[in-house]
Amino acid sequence: MIVSFSVSNFRSFSSEQTLSLVASNRLSGSHEDHACSIPGTKEKVLKTAVLYGANGAGKSNLFKALRYLKTIVLKPRKKNSGMEREKFRFGPEADEPSVFDLQFIVDSKLYRYGAKIDDYKIIEEWLYEVVGSKQKSLYERIIDEQGNVRVEPGKTKFKKGKLGALFTVGGLQNQSFLATIQATLDSADYDDELTNVINWFDDNLTFIGPDSSFGSLGHLLASDSTFLTFAGDFLRSASTGITHLQPQKTEISEEELRNLLPKKFVSKLLEDIVEDKDGTAVISLEQGNELLIERSEENHFYRLSIQAAHEHELGKVIPLDLSEESDGTRRLLNLLPALHFLQTGNAVFFIDEIDRSMHPILAKQFLEFFLKSCQGGRHQIIITTHESNLLDLELLRRDEIWFAEKDQAGASHLYSLADFNVRTDQDIRKRYLQGRYGAIPFLGDLNALLEIENLSQ
Repeated sequence: MIVSFSVSNFRSFSSEQTLSLVASNRLSGSHEDHACSIPGTKEKVLKTAVLYGANGAGKSNLFKALRYLKTIVLKPRKKNSGMEREKFRFGPEADEPSVFDLQFIVDSKLYRYGAKIDDYKIIEEWLYEVVGSKQKSLYERIIDEQGNVRVEPGKTKFKKGKLGALFTVGGLQNQSFLATIQATLDSADYDDELTNVINWFDDNLTFIGPDSSFGSLGHLLASDSTFLTFAGDFLRSASTGITHLQPQKTEISEEELRNLLPKKFVSKLLEDIVEDKDGTAVISLEQGNELLIERSEENHFYRLSIQAAHEHELGKVIPLDLSEESDGTRRLLNLLPALHFLQTGNAVFFIDEIDRSMHPILAKQFLEFFLKSCQGGRHQIIITTHESNLLDLELLRRDEIWFAEKDQAGASHLYSLADFNVRTDQDIRKRYLQGRYGAIPFLGDLNALLEIENLSQ
């Protein structure tokens, strides 16, 4: 679970801004089941954060900032390839480093990971275990005055074996130490604690953008019968007209595979499959189709597609390709893995613009389902939205509702509804739309614009 995330000098964020999911002590007694304990403290972390703001206020930039940090943790880089950061460009801060700082829970331990980054290198990087008010260093990484990467291990056990040798070497200037570990060592050479942190970023932190699909959805439906049943039941209950889903898995030849993908890409892909001990790969195509490559003694290639079954009024079932379904139905289907896996694992899903193409009632039911079905575990969902129907104190706590707003300099600021004096019987949706909490668009004089247009005709 994410406890807090801070960012500065990235896209529309200039000075440091923090999204904190620490439950406010002032709101004790309000939706107690929406929070769970933070290890080593008396505080609790919230399972939900809902972020509002006008178009361009910075909601999606928070999504992009955390997603960027995930790539820093996991992605190996070529030497001197740069950092691909997107700095704040409307002030002198543009010449300063971007800073990211994340506190998160893995296996009942609280960690803090962060990095200070400029256009060319990672200037500093740190990973701590947080115990109460103290921080125990797992490692600290810096670049010294000679330009060498130095990594100081915080535990004696890290100084031994291949991992210890890697601490001595340090790695590339533009590559995080966690990415260096993955690119250099076999998983058997990792320390368990570092492995757990890397796996959390890789497996438990998932991003779904407004136009993106959940990766390998067809493969998931074809290989996980539990999820297939859940997805079909949810779509039927949501009155989409779909009775159930039918994943199609059709074997194709290597020649057909090469016709579907660029030649160089196929050759590299097949080389990687041979080296991969799992011997599988899934590639997303257009219109919800996927390619699956499985390697046993020889390679097998499959084309995966999803069909949605609709029951005709005479009882006849009509299958339609997913591409023929509405944008809202496809959007909902791509969000359903979040609900399914949040029930079964300790995942974190960050969904940008959850209301994209979805009916307001359905967006609210989606969040209600999560809050009711994911009680008792370390599950978490963070969403950005314009959907004001979610502004309901019977649904959410005040500290679960956040706002993003830009100042006159074009810099985004984050703040919570918990910062306001709000009575429990107030209609916060109405007050938000009236501008009482900010984070709404302030339009110019459109009537004057209309008069100018009329005069020009």
